[in-house]
Amino acid sequence: MEGERYDFHSHTLLTDGSAMPIDMWHHAVLLGHRALAITDHLYGEDPRPMMTRLLADQEAFGSGGLTTLVGVEVSMLRPDRIAAAAKAARKAGAQIVIVHGETPVEPVPPGTNRAAIESNEVDLLAHPGLLSEPEAELARAHDVILELSSRRGHGLGNGIVAVRALAAGAQLVVDSDAHSAHDLIRQEFARKVALGAGVPVSQVERVITETPQKLLKRLGRA
Repeated sequence: MEGERYDFHSHTLLTDGSAMPIDMWHHAVLLGHRALAITDHLYGEDPRPMMTRLLADQEAFGSGGLTTLVGVEVSMLRPDRIAAAAKAARKAGAQIVIVHGETPVEPVPPGTNRAAIESNEVDLLAHPGLLSEPEAELARAHDVILELSSRRGHGLGNGIVAVRALAAGAQLVVDSDAHSAHDLIRQEFARKVALGAGVPVSQVERVITETPQKLLKRLGRA
C-alpha cells in the first residue's frame, strides 16, 4: 500500500494548464489522491473572476472521495505587491494561497521568497530555488511550508531547499506543479522526489503525509 497522495500545487486551462479543474480532480482520484489543490496563477489582476469559476467547479465536483481546494499561485509580482495580492485572493475566496518562488529556471524578481514568507497571507512557498539559510529560518518562524517540486526545472533546487529546511526545522511537502492530468504523480513517486532531494528515510513520511495532513487541518479542509 503506497498511501494516499496530497498535492497543493496544480494549474488548469484558466491560466497555463491544459485541463479543467474537474478533469484534474477526477484524475487525482484515480491516482489515489486524498487532496488536490488547484492554484492557478495570479499576476496582480482582480482575483474574483477566477475564484468565482474555481469555487463553482468545486461545488459541481462535490466530494468524489477527494478533498478539493481552490486558490492561487501569486506569480512574478514585485515583492512589495505580494502581500496585497495574497490578501485580495483570500478575500475573494481562496482556500489556499501559494507564491511562485525563486526557481532557478525563470526570472522571478529577487526578494520574492522573503516577501512571501513574511506576508502573513501565504501558506506555501513553491519551488523556492536557491533558498537561503535566513529564508529557511523565517519560513519556520512564520509557519510557511516549503515545496519540493517534481516538475522538471523547478526541481533543480530541491536539494538545497531540503537541506536548509531540515536544518532550520521548516516544514516541507512534495508537490507536482501539474499543468495537466499527466503531470500528477502517485505517492510512491513523491517518496522518490523527497529521497532524491536528500530527505532522510526517517523523515520522508512526515514530508509526504504528516505535514500535508497538518496543512489540510490548518486550512479547515481536513
